[in-house]
Amino acid sequence: MTKEGMHGEVGAMKEFFDRSTRVLDESDSGFAPKDGLFTVAQQVAHAAQTVEWFIEGAFAPGGFDMNFESLDSGVRAVISLTAARAWMDRACASAHAAIDANSEEAWVAPLPPGPIMGGMPRFAIFGALTDHSAHHRGALTVYSRLIGKVPVMPYMEM
Repeated sequence: MTKEGMHGEVGAMKEFFDRSTRVLDESDSGFAPKDGLFTVAQQVAHAAQTVEWFIEGAFAPGGFDMNFESLDSGVRAVISLTAARAWMDRACASAHAAIDANSEEAWVAPLPPGPIMGGMPRFAIFGALTDHSAHHRGALTVYSRLIGKVPVMPYMEM
């Protein structure tokens, strides 16, 4: 995959995520359909955190951070949708910067051995990011409908 393709993956992922979730506002931050589930703000924060997690893990000598308890507690601390969206903006900007900071040869190199895509080319993380964010934007569209809002079509303006 070329750098242009990687930038395109991150850009489309962010555009679809933002469009799908823009019906939600700060007053929806704390909504969760059931106790223990991520709130609206935490869903967005988790998606943002995962962008960082994939980018950092792709180049970390030890591979991906598998301390999911710590990662979860960082997300659970988020109570503001505005703050979560800012995190997503920063995470995607960092992803674009990482694409530019590394050569195409580095992106083709294999990920560290392990349970998370071990041995696949680093650029494979972009497909995983797209799938992961689609899962969470889908959950957020369900949250939207549960609070009486209608999300827009994610793939185009209508």
